Amino acid sequence: MTESDSSIPMHPRLRAACATSATTLAAATAGLALPATAHAAVTCADGVWKATYHPNTSFSGTPRLTTCDTSINENYGTGDPAGVTLPKDNFSVRWQTTRNFGSGGPFTFTTAVRDGIRVYVDGIRKVDLWKDVSTTRTKTVNVTIAGGRHSIRVDFVAWTGSANVKFDYAPRTSATVDTVKPLAPTGLSASYDPTTAKVTTRWAKSPEMDLAGYRVYRRLAGATAWTRIATPTTTSFTDSPPATGAGYQYVVRAVDKAGNESGSSLVQSVTTTDRTPPSAPTGLTATDGPSGIAVAWQPVTGAARYYLYRASQIMDDDSAPVYRQVATVTAASWTDTTARENLYHLYRVSAVDAAGNVSAQSAVGSVARGDHPPLPPTGLTASPVSGTGIVLKWSASPSEDVHHYKVYRNGRLVEANARTATYTDPYVRHDKKYDYTVTAVDRQSNESVSSETASAVAPREGLAPDPVEGLRATPYEDGVLILWQPSQSWDVSRYQVYKGEYTAGTWTYYPLREGWSEYDQGLYYFHETPADGETVRYAVLAIDESGNSRFDTGEPFSFVTVTERDLATPTVPTPPGAPLELTARAISEVSAELTWSCLAEDCAGATGFHVYRWDGHTSSYTRLTSTPLGASTRFYSDSGAPSGIAHHYWVTAVMPDGTESAPAAATDADS
Repeated sequence: MTESDSSIPMHPRLRAACATSATTLAAATAGLALPATAHAAVTCADGVWKATYHPNTSFSGTPRLTTCDTSINENYGTGDPAGVTLPKDNFSVRWQTTRNFGSGGPFTFTTAVRDGIRVYVDGIRKVDLWKDVSTTRTKTVNVTIAGGRHSIRVDFVAWTGSANVKFDYAPRTSATVDTVKPLAPTGLSASYDPTTAKVTTRWAKSPEMDLAGYRVYRRLAGATAWTRIATPTTTSFTDSPPATGAGYQYVVRAVDKAGNESGSSLVQSVTTTDRTPPSAPTGLTATDGPSGIAVAWQPVTGAARYYLYRASQIMDDDSAPVYRQVATVTAASWTDTTARENLYHLYRVSAVDAAGNVSAQSAVGSVARGDHPPLPPTGLTASPVSGTGIVLKWSASPSEDVHHYKVYRNGRLVEANARTATYTDPYVRHDKKYDYTVTAVDRQSNESVSSETASAVAPREGLAPDPVEGLRATPYEDGVLILWQPSQSWDVSRYQVYKGEYTAGTWTYYPLREGWSEYDQGLYYFHETPADGETVRYAVLAIDESGNSRFDTGEPFSFVTVTERDLATPTVPTPPGAPLELTARAISEVSAELTWSCLAEDCAGATGFHVYRWDGHTSSYTRLTSTPLGASTRFYSDSGAPSGIAHHYWVTAVMPDGTESAPAAATDADS
């Protein structure tokens, strides 16, 4: 660590400013001004200083100027450059920067200043020369900075007289001082060009400030030891490994100026071009069977796939066979499903490695193909189609003598003579799942085994019969008569009548007992229901032989809204002035209990009470008591009320002169 006085050369920016005219210099003697054109940016890149100029020594208030500096080396002197004006004395400048220090390590801070300077790393003070001086002081400080991103702040104050400041930082690269390894390189990639047989490696630039270069290592895949193959100073290297088809792995390491080597990057692997064909397969056999001719051979080391060749001849044909490639497989076996029956078939096979090198052909394997049932169709699919049913499609059997196909639904035959590889099943129930299989049948009526199963759920819409027409409803005292015209769909098997009730803003439908009748103009259904004046809906839906209807598919269906005859609601108003308070409580659909109490002195002198119930058929209140109830009676049980409707009651007080008071009214509907 040293400290001394030295002269600081004037900053070029300030030297240029001093060349301005005498008029400009005279006008600016009141303060220190900095040129705005040299410092237009206010957002600075990593490692670039952001400088803020303050017209005070406390770094307070809005800066007069904010700029970016690549270095701190200023000689303000006592002059007054043109630009943004600052006081010639008692001003301050703050430089700040943040950067990636890589793995960190030992650094040297060097300063030369007149008047005061303080240097901070992540807010911790490392340099402190903080007083008004008349000569330049220098100072060197050795610091250790941890790896990663850190911030450096330089605070400079000019109190009086001449002012200059210089600060720099650099890593210490002596091997006896710097023992910190660089960070391992990142982003390594390795690409192999099979045309040139070269490997290009690339990686991200190291953030180390004392980087000397990189070392590239290579090894065979599966090996443990690495071999250094290059020491580039750039972030790429092109290698030429042997083109043997072997795999190679690459890593790269960073080296600093002290000779410290980083750990390895992530491993990258390549596989070189292989131009050597594998050996020819041996042990080829061919065996006839119901599903085809099974061909097998001994696996070949290094083979990625095999080419199969076939020649077909009639029996006792002595001509030279002509081979054609018929398959490419990855296993050491294959079943020939396309070999024609009643012919003699000869086979050869070649091995192919991953590089595409093809071996010589094997020795011949041969067999006669007999007469077998066809192979089953493949690729069976089942798809619901609205308005149609379930559509089946499949790939035709590869056997050449297929005549037709059979279709099975849930194990039962539904189509015995399908001539194409498709079938539409219209006899399904919406939203119900069905399983299908298909078999192939040849000209000798040999039937194949079943295909794989395909399943589908019948569509929700489009299968149900059309809506009925002419639906209407007529209310009667004992129910509602519903009339309609039959559905025009051809497969209707029956009808279902629903009653709809309106609750909480929604119509909810309930099925009624099945049964309908015909008459000379259509169909009808009579629903026995209480005549309580309720507004309801009736819907009639046709149902086909598969059980489909429009009720729960979301499709529109026919309905009619009707208001029932109202035999329950009184049409005679209750006169005012009743001396009683009456309550009614339903016990069942046909019985109710009445209780009452007196409200006035007139009632206290009553000799008895009469009970009345509303009769919708006569549109009047019918008296239920042939003689008055006792004067002390406050209860009456009605067990003969009509079912299914609310019951409305009157109770009157019988006076000593035989007259009756105004009635008190109540209904058991509220209970």
